[in-house]
Amino acid sequence: MVKNEYSLTEMVYHNLRSDILSGTFKDHEELKENTLAKIYGVSRTPVREAIRQLALEGLVDTVPNKGAFVHNIHEKDVKDVYAMRSLLEGLAARWAVENITKEQIEEMEEVLYMSEYYRKKELWEQVYICDNKFHHLMYEASGSHFLEHMLQMFHEYVQQVRKYALKDENRAKKSFE
Repeated sequence: MVKNEYSLTEMVYHNLRSDILSGTFKDHEELKENTLAKIYGVSRTPVREAIRQLALEGLVDTVPNKGAFVHNIHEKDVKDVYAMRSLLEGLAARWAVENITKEQIEEMEEVLYMSEYYRKKELWEQVYICDNKFHHLMYEASGSHFLEHMLQMFHEYVQQVRKYALKDENRAKKSFE
């Protein structure tokens, strides 16, 4: 029974997190447990636990006796995440060099070739997908599950900003290089 409850909480957490990051829920919007329970087809308990987790991440502000409110990612947050991510990605790249397999190198090279192909064709959605895959492969090659998790979390925070940035030809070229 605990395992089932945990999986419901995880499901609500991931869905609610995704909805917040994608802008489905607006900044300062109240998150009502009853409403979210209906939306996600669960009881209030997994919703409450998901909100607690999101509060720890800073995506939800809880105010005693008032409720839980969305805290969207703002420009300063994006800058902070990029600064932290750049440091951690340097570490991931260094560890990846030490741990990467031949198969992982080949897979990363293939992603780079495909990314360049899509960039030249101006297929920005595909460029975005390739960019995500390349980063994921590098994180995985680092050999550190903890570092991979942290970087993936940062990567998700700024995915909407990155998606639009990669539509810019100059930004996409710079990212590829």
